[in-house]
Amino acid sequence: MNDLNKDFGELAAEGASEEDKDVTQWTVAAENAKERIDKYITEAWEEEISRSQVQLWITNGHVSVNGAPVKANYKLSAGDIVAISVPEPEVTDLVPEDIPLDVVYEDSDVIVINKPRGMVVHPAAGHPSGTLVNALMYHCKDLSGINGEIRPGIVHRIDKDTSGLIMSAKNDASHASLAAQLKEHSVTRRYIAVVHGNVSHDKGTVDAPIGRDPHDRKLYTVTEKNSKKSVTHFTVLERLGDCTLLELQLETGRTHQIRVHMKFIGHPLVGDPVYGRSKGITMNGQALHAAKLGFVHPSTGEYMEYSRPIPADMEDLLLQLRSR
Repeated sequence: MNDLNKDFGELAAEGASEEDKDVTQWTVAAENAKERIDKYITEAWEEEISRSQVQLWITNGHVSVNGAPVKANYKLSAGDIVAISVPEPEVTDLVPEDIPLDVVYEDSDVIVINKPRGMVVHPAAGHPSGTLVNALMYHCKDLSGINGEIRPGIVHRIDKDTSGLIMSAKNDASHASLAAQLKEHSVTRRYIAVVHGNVSHDKGTVDAPIGRDPHDRKLYTVTEKNSKKSVTHFTVLERLGDCTLLELQLETGRTHQIRVHMKFIGHPLVGDPVYGRSKGITMNGQALHAAKLGFVHPSTGEYMEYSRPIPADMEDLLLQLRSR
């Protein structure tokens, strides 16, 4: 199945803005000809959704093929342009939850959180509660509404099993400012990671476009087809035998960017359940920590930068590797 020409912005799991999210569009590949459109969209959608939900979108006129509305049983042809414009989701049962937060900085415009590994950023299928959004709603009482009820205040995100710094907007003007900085790639985002293998170069840049994996729509891969420019810079901090400790800096913010790029160069993240290796040393979730976050304050214009050390589980991993 072909990749998205436009998806929900740069929701990256290693951090991105929610730009260009009004319309999602696909070009149907030959391999998907004669497939029902409801099945196609269900498999193509970035997050897990039910086929009945897709059928409801179709019934309500949110889906078109080549500019015209269709029925759920429409059979696709190669080259068809499938477009979907979905209104912001309304989540009536999204409630504030008293979940402890490691607040790094907070004022009336922005809050910076050190997210623990295992916490989902916003509600989605399988994670209706216990998310960072639920916790922020309890803690702040005043998040921006640009992203609708399901993602109040969320400007970018990091993966569930990535720890570290994430910022959230507390009013719409701040949200717009922070999102613009992400789009312009002016936000500082540096990560610490442990990867498999001995990375031979002390410094390097992975400049390789990322798009949907044609063999699994829920994954991403380096591809020239329907992809976006993706750039990751890395510096070796320490070599640990058959593993390497890296500092990585995002120039762009694509979904799963660091995880995909490291796999692409033959050094997948230790513990990565999707892009990593099943054998050898592991940990619970990928060994990836968003260690530094810098941005221009939406109101004052002052550049602000925050950092947090790697969590205890990554420290334990390093101790284990150094003692071998």
